[in-house]
Amino acid sequence: MTAPSIPYWLYLLECEGGSYYAGIARDVEQRFLLHLFGRGARYTRANPPLRVLAALQYASKGEALQAEYRLKQLPRGHKLAFFSPRG
Repeated sequence: MTAPSIPYWLYLLECEGGSYYAGIARDVEQRFLLHLFGRGARYTRANPPLRVLAALQYASKGEALQAEYRLKQLPRGHKLAFFSPRG
């Protein structure tokens, strides 16, 4: 019997200046704190995050990465809608 896999989350942050940052993590709260304290992505070191806008859970890292790619292809005005139930 295999152990259940730990899910990954796709998350969307609002950063200073009103920009968005998308990423994946196993623990969104912990990842947000890393971004907040300058230990996350280069983008969030230059544009500090203000809050987590949305998050969606995926069963695997691969699924989360695919969703992140699809999200990043969307225009800014459609990114939040990606997280709605009808996304």
